[in-house]
Amino acid sequence: MPPFLLSSAPVRSLDAYLATGVGGRGLEVARRIGRSATIDLITAAGLRGRGGGGFPTGKKWSGIASQRDSRRYLVCNGAEGEPGTFKDRALMRANPYQLVEGLMIAAFAVEAAEVYICIKASYETELERVTVAVQELQQAGICDDCTVNIVAGPDEYLFGEEKAMLEVIEGKSPLPRLFPPYEQGLFARSPELGWEATPVAVGARSDDPHPTLVNNVETMSNVPHILARGADWFRSMGTAGSPGTVVCTVVGDVVAPDVGEVELGTALRDVIDAVSSGLPEGRTVKAVFSGVANAVVTGADLDVPVSYEGLAAVGSGMGSAGFIVYDDTACMVDAAYRFSRFLSIESCGQCSPCKLGSAEITQCLQRIETGAGTDRDLEIMRGWLPRVTDGSRCYLASEERIVVSSILRAFPEEFADHIEHHRCPVDRQDPMPKLVDLAGGHATYDETFWRKRSDWTYDPE
Repeated sequence: MPPFLLSSAPVRSLDAYLATGVGGRGLEVARRIGRSATIDLITAAGLRGRGGGGFPTGKKWSGIASQRDSRRYLVCNGAEGEPGTFKDRALMRANPYQLVEGLMIAAFAVEAAEVYICIKASYETELERVTVAVQELQQAGICDDCTVNIVAGPDEYLFGEEKAMLEVIEGKSPLPRLFPPYEQGLFARSPELGWEATPVAVGARSDDPHPTLVNNVETMSNVPHILARGADWFRSMGTAGSPGTVVCTVVGDVVAPDVGEVELGTALRDVIDAVSSGLPEGRTVKAVFSGVANAVVTGADLDVPVSYEGLAAVGSGMGSAGFIVYDDTACMVDAAYRFSRFLSIESCGQCSPCKLGSAEITQCLQRIETGAGTDRDLEIMRGWLPRVTDGSRCYLASEERIVVSSILRAFPEEFADHIEHHRCPVDRQDPMPKLVDLAGGHATYDETFWRKRSDWTYDPE
């Protein structure tokens, strides 16, 4: 399967994009067949959201478009912050034009009043590439009928949470509101539903929920290809339940960390080999994590197909296809501690069980990892894990429960060994796989993470 999202050479200009034979054709097809038929085509292709949830894209578009008496918005989520994930940044670097065209098609299909592209301010290369692509497409008259706003947001993990992203667009902190964007969208007047009140826009109805479509970069990048080549072409790849390809990131204990496009349904062990050249000689896989939002996949399950249904069948999930690989020399207690600390720090504090529970779980894991833990720490964690999600506004608390619980179940002997011998038997220090850059087979991780406090300020260097 030749890659089509990640071409062999980056697309550096609009002329180069138009010369691919796909560039511009998708929007032409959409305008020719009409809004409803465009949504039907995306539905027939079976495209699923590549941001982690895997929700059917056509169904999401249809739900927004059906709210005919409302002002509608479109938001592109490019605030990639999941540990182990770099695929959206790779796509924006490789071909931002397919992303912008996909957004124009979606905006046309749902009749969006405006488009917002949200990217972290620290992603300077991606911001520049997307900005240039928008300008060139507008100057060429290809996307001159819809206002496109580019939002440079904060580095917090929750900026990538869709309800918190709407808050940032409105000029507020990334604190998730109560209801999803299709129920309570941008600039709607519902002061009781967010952390801060939002004034009603001039000329807007006070009862208009402004349903807002939110899709991520990879999802939108697929759209022009589907419109240009057809639903059958897209379904010729992947599986019945997971058509198409997926852009995977593979980092950790591998030879050459990298990003690569693979056909959905490919075995996980083959994805690791194809994208990152596998593990060093003599090493074997102990565990693989799809970000920090899904249960661990152990070395015994490496033949699992990388698809939504395949990973679900082994009790895990696709997530954003950012695979963090640990070999047989890794400590799983340490991995649990690092993931838990990340989630605890990034928790916003609106939901007390999430902030307090994740902090308690992290402290227990730290004590066990450093040799000071007891069976009482296991009891505390087992008490908190079912309750950490109580009343949660977003999925972060569920991530804490899922990932830590899965490690406890899969590697109980490692926790017992730490407690019994009052030490960690593994002499290695792993980074927190929060990526700053990924190029040339080398991953650069965010070392400032270890200075970040739970109130999102930083300790001095």
